[in-house]
Amino acid sequence: MKTKITTIILLCLTICLSDLNGQSYNNAIGLRMGTDWGMTFKQRVAKRITVEGILQSSLQREEAILTLMLEKHFNFITRRLNIYWGGGIHKGWIDDVYQESSVQDPFGMSFIIGGEFTLGKINLSYDLKPAFNVVGGEKRMYTQSGISVRYVLTKRKKYNWEKKNKGKGKKKKNSQMNKNSSWKFWKK
Repeated sequence: MKTKITTIILLCLTICLSDLNGQSYNNAIGLRMGTDWGMTFKQRVAKRITVEGILQSSLQREEAILTLMLEKHFNFITRRLNIYWGGGIHKGWIDDVYQESSVQDPFGMSFIIGGEFTLGKINLSYDLKPAFNVVGGEKRMYTQSGISVRYVLTKRKKYNWEKKNKGKGKKKKNSQMNKNSSWKFWKK
């Protein structure tokens, strides 16, 4: 039941968001540093939608968490600078010391909002990621923030404006010559 609710929420978020340009890469991998430390991987799955996987260990708690999120990107000035938000699910594993005190492994929903900038093969991002535990964990809600530094594995192909506009310029020039030559019959 929890999985169905999470899936429905993610689909509604995706459908409701507007249609703007997004990130300039297809996939990137790197480190996430902040309240929790770990690894992050982003994969573009649609025009402005990525799936992000984060494997992190907490500095405040004795647990490791795997988070999978669907994110929608919006460009800000350029496709290399954009904001994003989304959500998904997380599953945690508490250290054995805490297992004896009847604290269950956490499972719940995570949300994210942040901004990122891509320059060459480096992607930098800052985000806020609140996590709500439906089952287990030390608390029901964690507020996390972090800076991610990723290496872009494959860049998104650039749109070739010159190629597209090259043909338009010739057509425009030819149509102007035809207009000019048709009424200036004495110059022929």
